[in-house]
Amino acid sequence: MVPWTVTYQPKITQEIIGQERALNQVKNFISNYSKQKKRALLLHGPPGSGKTSLAVAASKEFGLELFEINASDNRNKANVEELVGNVLKQVSLFGKQKLILIDEVDGLSGNNDRGGVSALSKVIGISKFPIIMTANDANQEKLKALVKESMVISLDPVSSESIFSILSSICKRENISYDDKSLYSLVRKAQGDVRAAINDLEISSRYSKVLNENNVIQIDQRDKKESLMNALVKVLRNRDIEISRSAYSNVNEDLDEIIMWIDENAAKEYRENEVNKAYDAISKADVFRGRIKRRQHWRYLVYVDALLSAGVSIAKDESKKQFIRYERSKRPLTIWMLNRKYAMRNSVSAKMAQKTHSSTRKARKNLFYLKALFENDKSEQIIAELGLDDNEIEWLRKKEA
Repeated sequence: MVPWTVTYQPKITQEIIGQERALNQVKNFISNYSKQKKRALLLHGPPGSGKTSLAVAASKEFGLELFEINASDNRNKANVEELVGNVLKQVSLFGKQKLILIDEVDGLSGNNDRGGVSALSKVIGISKFPIIMTANDANQEKLKALVKESMVISLDPVSSESIFSILSSICKRENISYDDKSLYSLVRKAQGDVRAAINDLEISSRYSKVLNENNVIQIDQRDKKESLMNALVKVLRNRDIEISRSAYSNVNEDLDEIIMWIDENAAKEYRENEVNKAYDAISKADVFRGRIKRRQHWRYLVYVDALLSAGVSIAKDESKKQFIRYERSKRPLTIWMLNRKYAMRNSVSAKMAQKTHSSTRKARKNLFYLKALFENDKSEQIIAELGLDDNEIEWLRKKEA
């Protein structure tokens, strides 16, 4: 029995739905391969966004013989060199040009002793044929070498409207009776993953030939954990509210971490007028987060989630075409360094405030006088009076306050 994900995989580029921008970039890369500075293409995006389907359909449109390799199954240096190297040397049985598809390169090991990434980078440099690689997340540190050698194309989560169109077409071809509400329920729960949506449709109705609310599987119970990177793609590179609204549902990160990642990367994806709208949503989410902490009003959490997902997502008019590397905010490190820098000042100020019966802020402003006294043969008396430790004494003896 052939799964529907195989039966209904796009055979030609005209059957690709929801990834028109990426499709045009892939076709341009292949048709102008001899002029390309980058000798490989790296497609990255959430699971089920159509990365492999794009490559397969493009190979057929250009009449290229497709050689498909799964990097997760052949991930050390020796395997990569042997498999890809042999494909480069082989003559096509049908006299065609080739297209080499390397799926799931994020399954390659980044360890030096295995060397899969470095081996593939070298192979790319000598290839006479187009190489297309796929990955769920091209931002991983271990893929830096491949990103450097490749043209990177980001695929957005497929919109709800596009997935609905795909599923309704399958229903008609399989003679499945359905109602729009039940079908849209599958679409919504798939969260932009076409492959998951087709699988759910097949399980629900392949044999019954009926799809209604009585036999729609409770897919919400499915354990489908996601990386924060995939969630960011659903928010920052997508305008479909149904997809972005549920982006963080299966992400094992706390709220502070999510806010820092969104705060750090929104400006990279959005244009100037869009950034203002995005940060307006982020700032409002932070206000509600503060109220949750102060008042323990956890019902506000729904507003925080909506603002950080749909609120940020609809701030943009369209996604940027180029590859954007997402990074964690450097703000915690900066705060830690500043705290270290001012730790002694705050410590001495607190002891001075206690002895002078003043506020810590006022004592901090008067540290100049304390340092002056400390330098004028009053150090022993001050040390004894304030109970200063060695680090605080050393700080007071420095010229800079």
